Amino acid sequence: MKSLPISTQGKPLETTFVCVAPLTGLVGASWKTSHIRNKMARVLWVPVISERQIPIGERMVGTPFIWSPSHEEEQLLALDWQELTDMIVLGEVENISGKHGQVLQLRPKAANSQAKTKAFNKHGQPFQTLPRGFYLKTSFTQMLLRNHLRID
Repeated sequence: MKSLPISTQGKPLETTFVCVAPLTGLVGASWKTSHIRNKMARVLWVPVISERQIPIGERMVGTPFIWSPSHEEEQLLALDWQELTDMIVLGEVENISGKHGQVLQLRPKAANSQAKTKAFNKHGQPFQTLPRGFYLKTSFTQMLLRNHLRID
């Protein structure tokens, strides 16, 4: 189940966290056996009108819908996962930005800047960095809303 904060116009207000991204042990990893693919195989999306000026108690829940990725959607997710995973394996985790990926992005995911996890640089040497998470870009979740709820 994933909540999806939306505006009163039905537009996603933020990217959607999917899961923590592993930064080690990825050599030989595949999309087919990845944790993120498993998490995205079937999702109950719950849109919630969540604009900041609306008090929490007055926010409205939209029509939930169950989604599984189409062949095309899974291909987009898989391509982005492969690009991001390749960059991690090649020691480029620090160079990954929101510009990478068409529908999926990798961003820091930590309670604070003190949280660190192990990764490897391009020379194969270990170092400490912020944990990362996979997020769906708003353009992707907007497409899901448009396709399933007919929100434009």
